[in-house]
Amino acid sequence: MRAPDVRRLAEGLRLQTAGLAGTVTGTHPGTWIPTCPEWSLRDLVEHVGQAQRWAAALVEQRATEPLPLEPVVSLDAGDWPEWLLAGAEWLIAATEECDVEVWTFLGPRPATFWLRRMLHDTSVHHADAALALDRPYELAPDLAADAICEGLDMISGPLAETLNPGFTALRGDGEALALQPAEPDVDGWLITRTPGGVTWKRGNGAANVVVSAGVTDLLLVITRRLPPDDLRTEVIGERPLLDHWLEHTAFEGAS
Repeated sequence: MRAPDVRRLAEGLRLQTAGLAGTVTGTHPGTWIPTCPEWSLRDLVEHVGQAQRWAAALVEQRATEPLPLEPVVSLDAGDWPEWLLAGAEWLIAATEECDVEVWTFLGPRPATFWLRRMLHDTSVHHADAALALDRPYELAPDLAADAICEGLDMISGPLAETLNPGFTALRGDGEALALQPAEPDVDGWLITRTPGGVTWKRGNGAANVVVSAGVTDLLLVITRRLPPDDLRTEVIGERPLLDHWLEHTAFEGAS
């Protein structure tokens, strides 16, 4: 399965933003989000819309340093869908027109960095809303696989422990965790804890613990949206290693 190109990332952002917009239509703004326990549904929607607009402004301005986060003007819940969709379209249009590198928390990168980051942030928060409201959730396998790759890149990169000092707890002595998708056309992931930090590769290999599920469910497990003992998943091997990984891979904040 190929990594999604910019057109696919834009399509995915539209689909996931539209999915979130549809999920929250007609709901109560104060609904509690169990997977983001400090948030209400209003907090979640405002986070997604604010983050997409912040990224769009950053790309549009070709920013070389982070921009201040603009406050969200409180909206009626009935205005959420249109507001969410407008933010996604702004980011997509800004990315299409930007041909230089811009600021990111990993150093200067092409503008597509923010298109990908906001797609995956939106898709996980779409899942948060769907789970809280007991509504359907879908994410295409190629986008779920790319979200797993992006997360592992951040956790294993040279700035990982700067992004989150807690990632130092992921250092180890060769312990390995495998993610095995149910889809035959999606390669798995082999994650290894080394004295210098986390490394990973696509494919199979010997592992201390193996988590098997559909690729979207694997994403929800490793982002702590779906418990590992859910009926849709299978865990074989050293469960404490998986629990330790999940405990120490969360970025600070509700995201």
